[in-house]
Amino acid sequence: MEYFVGDKEYFKGIGKIQFEGKGSDNPLAFRYYDADKKIGTKTMAEHLRFATAYWHSFCANGADPFGSATITFPFADKDPMTEAFAKADAAFEFFTKLGTQYYCFHDADVAPMSDDAKTYEKNYHKVADVLLARQKATGVKLLWNTANAFSHPFYMNGAATNPDFAVVSRAALQVKNCLDVNVQLGGSNYVFWGGREGYMSLLNTDMKREREHLGRFLAMARDYGRSIGFKGTFLIEPKPMEPSKHQYDYDAQTAIAFIREFGLEADFKCNIEANHATLAGHTFAHDLQVCADNHMLGSVDANQGDAQNGWDTDEFPSNVYETVSAMLVILRQGGLKDGGLNFDAKRRRNSTDLEDLFIAHIGGMDSFALGLEIANRIIEDGKFDSLVKNRYASFDAGNGNLFEAGKMDFATLAEMGRNAQIVQHSGKQEYLNNLLNSYLFG
Repeated sequence: MEYFVGDKEYFKGIGKIQFEGKGSDNPLAFRYYDADKKIGTKTMAEHLRFATAYWHSFCANGADPFGSATITFPFADKDPMTEAFAKADAAFEFFTKLGTQYYCFHDADVAPMSDDAKTYEKNYHKVADVLLARQKATGVKLLWNTANAFSHPFYMNGAATNPDFAVVSRAALQVKNCLDVNVQLGGSNYVFWGGREGYMSLLNTDMKREREHLGRFLAMARDYGRSIGFKGTFLIEPKPMEPSKHQYDYDAQTAIAFIREFGLEADFKCNIEANHATLAGHTFAHDLQVCADNHMLGSVDANQGDAQNGWDTDEFPSNVYETVSAMLVILRQGGLKDGGLNFDAKRRRNSTDLEDLFIAHIGGMDSFALGLEIANRIIEDGKFDSLVKNRYASFDAGNGNLFEAGKMDFATLAEMGRNAQIVQHSGKQEYLNNLLNSYLFG
């Protein structure tokens, strides 16, 4: 069987990636991700809902502020539209060979941008027609798309929060076209990432006004999306800074507060990225848990950062401690439903072979598959849940339960404190760390 849909094969010599088990030493095979293996009532594929990020996988060429591109793509062409069509063929070849069920993109990833609005729209919709044909040919689906309203010089002062109304309107044009394309391609979600929705200095910023403009913009976009038949979830992706000094969607808690402040909670949830959470000073699991506790966890950008670097390194996930912690939250909330695990991660600058793109994704998929299995075993064994339940047992009956249920006034609560018999209870932190290790290492 040929795992490509166009006239040309771009990833030559690489066939369908197979599951070979943990004894395999084949770098182009899964050791833990067995798509059809049942974990509980669902298969691994159904639990994990893996997606490939178009921007890092097919656009990131290894360039950084200190050096030019190191990665050459086999679909590169001098004509931007010819390259866009070839890139789509290469992308769907990659999806089908790797076995990711979904993909995600910005408008600027799939079609060349243009200062001229009509040219931008024409380019985008021509490529969207090709993407739809490739989806039909392969069965790969769109998890979400979004507008790149941060790279172009138009947006140096923000998009929806820009102090110039003309820029706000241009951002709306991009989002409108992205929503149109989303509906055409049957997207499950639509994402807003406010890369420049924030400020560099409060000396020239009316923060209250900018936040209100952003809330109005999102509400208008929601209304337009619903009017054209978008039935999915709108997602906000939190990040504290970079490229802005301070972004208005700082972390999960901030984004949820913003969603509720502007009355968007019926339509919006969060798309949590691991590296963004750590940049905000949290763990990945923390931001996931904040969202799950508020019924606001919609989807996940699966990557990891480098603790020694204070910027968004977007590495492929390999830390199984983090994937176990993440999958514990996801499983306990009943899964990601229409969301998924999108690999918002890029090859390192010196990983220049075509196979490295496969190897990077295989490692990330195996890391989450292993995390899924271990997390499911932890939940089924019930040791962690039992310890946590016992720790809060004083609120399950008697006066503690009356307090928790809101059936006690403050004076009564304070009076009880006069004669409270306080006994020290260990949090058993080291025991829990050791117990977690026992699940990971046997």
